[in-house]
Amino acid sequence: MDKKKIISLTDISFFVVLTFCALFISCNGQPAGVDAKPVLVEVTEVVTKDVPVWSEWTASTDGLVNATIRSQVQGYLLIQHYKEGEYVKKGQLLFEIDDRTFQAALKQATSRVTQARADWENAKANLVRIKPLAEYKAVSAKDLDEAIRAEGVGKASYEAAVATADKAELDLKFTKIISPIDGIAGAAKAQVGNLVGPGSTEELTSVSTVDPIKVSVPLTEQEYLRDMRGGKNGKAKLELVLADGSVHHYKGKFTFVDRQVDVDTGTIKVNALFPNPGNFLRPGMFARVRAEIKIRKGAALVPQRAVIEVQGNREVAVVNAGNKIDMTPVKTGPRFGEMWVVEEGLQAGQKVVVEGTQKVRQGVSVTPRPFQANSPGQAQKGK
Repeated sequence: MDKKKIISLTDISFFVVLTFCALFISCNGQPAGVDAKPVLVEVTEVVTKDVPVWSEWTASTDGLVNATIRSQVQGYLLIQHYKEGEYVKKGQLLFEIDDRTFQAALKQATSRVTQARADWENAKANLVRIKPLAEYKAVSAKDLDEAIRAEGVGKASYEAAVATADKAELDLKFTKIISPIDGIAGAAKAQVGNLVGPGSTEELTSVSTVDPIKVSVPLTEQEYLRDMRGGKNGKAKLELVLADGSVHHYKGKFTFVDRQVDVDTGTIKVNALFPNPGNFLRPGMFARVRAEIKIRKGAALVPQRAVIEVQGNREVAVVNAGNKIDMTPVKTGPRFGEMWVVEEGLQAGQKVVVEGTQKVRQGVSVTPRPFQANSPGQAQKGK
């Protein structure tokens, strides 16, 4: 090979190596072998505290009393007197059925009572006349027997007529359908003009008492044995967590435990009652019931934001004595406010990274400073 070509190739190789080194230095910001600048992080100490342990169960709301409103007589619905979804009082008129046929039936029954009473009075008078005559043999024994029978038939006919009139009067009253309880009235299931009553549309609406409101909690057998043993937690003050995460303003209490475990579902039904002023809560709502079941002594606590989740596992960046990071796996328990209860992995007094967790890894040097929960930087991030 030509000597000039060899020199040229050597120059090119040197230039390529020099360029690569320059790029490497520029990308890393500094030559290899020089320690990286410590990362500024905010830390807090692991603290210990006695914390309440809560149990939480799925639940649903129901009326304390749910009354199904039905028509006991058949007729055409004439008027709906209540407004759907509003509070009604016991005895309040809800619906009215066309009562013309029932008024006519009552008049007819009343007339039959009058006639039957007259027939009975006539039979009694006839018996009064015949009895003395029978004593003197002025009339036959057969005539006396017939008079006694006629008086008995007259009495029975009168009593039957009275019963028919009473039923006709009751049927007339049934054309005005009232609420049997105080509560919230549901949507009407029949419209004005519909034929309602036995043999047609029977259920007209429902009324539910919702203050207090009943909350049904299906406990598994394991939950029942764990949380209700000894009856202590059956007297606990309960919190009701609604579907949007908000907590109902009023505490409740357990009031009923079913007599047996449902063999199909493996659960036992437990009911609780919660005050519900204003009837805000309605039957059929999804909720969760929770109660404080015990106190955990000396629980280790760290802020929730200090716990990093990686592929289903949780770890914490611990700052050791040399201001280097030790990524430490932890086992977390229940939440306590904005803190995690740490069951395994940490000890009281250890410093953990709260702000800057995304900038650290195992062995990285850090410059720690106390975590300021309400610092300007935090306020910006909270917006």
